[in-house]
Amino acid sequence: MMDIPSRRIEQPGTGSPERIQWVECGGRPFSLTLPAGEPLLEAVRSGFAAEGFGSGVVKLDGLKLSPFAYVMPALSKTPEHAAFYSETFRPEGGARIELGAMTFGERDGAPFFHAHALWTEGDGKRSGGHILPDETTVAETITLQAVGLDGAIYTAEPDGETNFKLFGPKPAAPSKAAQEGRFFALRVKPNVDFCGVLEAFGAEHGIREAVIHGGVGSTIGARFVDGGVVENFATEVAITEGRIVAGAGGLEATIDVALVDYSGALASGRLKRGDNPVLMTFELVLEAR
Repeated sequence: MMDIPSRRIEQPGTGSPERIQWVECGGRPFSLTLPAGEPLLEAVRSGFAAEGFGSGVVKLDGLKLSPFAYVMPALSKTPEHAAFYSETFRPEGGARIELGAMTFGERDGAPFFHAHALWTEGDGKRSGGHILPDETTVAETITLQAVGLDGAIYTAEPDGETNFKLFGPKPAAPSKAAQEGRFFALRVKPNVDFCGVLEAFGAEHGIREAVIHGGVGSTIGARFVDGGVVENFATEVAITEGRIVAGAGGLEATIDVALVDYSGALASGRLKRGDNPVLMTFELVLEAR
């Protein structure tokens, strides 16, 4: 049974009863090489296209970016949104990603990505947030871990519950790309416990074990297994590792994350099951094993 989270943030709009948007699809892990000097969005697009994919997820650890632009979570100044974004930051000397994740898809008919990370900036400052696709360039050639989706594409669409344009998976025409395994592209909606809703989804779909790929979203603060607490409610979160496995009482999700809150404080750890509701959205790909 899915736990009811103790923390809740009222959104400006009304959501549907279904708390997961999902598409079952094909997919395949692959090595994504990003060349130095290319805009990050174009480098990702061309790398996915070379493998026959138009959407998927990427693990960003080790990526160096310069120029680099980002925003952080912030309080909303109007009732139109439950939380918002900060001003844009453009650190001199760029940054190197320590831990991060990206969802790649399309927005307004063009390639787009949603990416959260923690990083070290050129002057040594550690920070984190939401990477801006239009102002960020690959500084050093690197090969990253990625998963391409076949039969699903993340598409940014207006969301009446949060008043943001958010990525969600949509069915797509199958490609000729080679596939491996059984994949689910997911978007989790606000005010449900993140681990619990994934455990319930796995049980409903006959998944005995799954690996989480990607993982970009936000939680209402955070509670960690080791007792760590993030009280500030507005966060930007990236999954660093995640699995769903069979436990004594059913499926259990073990999800490690890195995050920044609206004060700029950084945190990381394993999420406590039953006590980490989603704030705005959370995108991820499940690979059933």
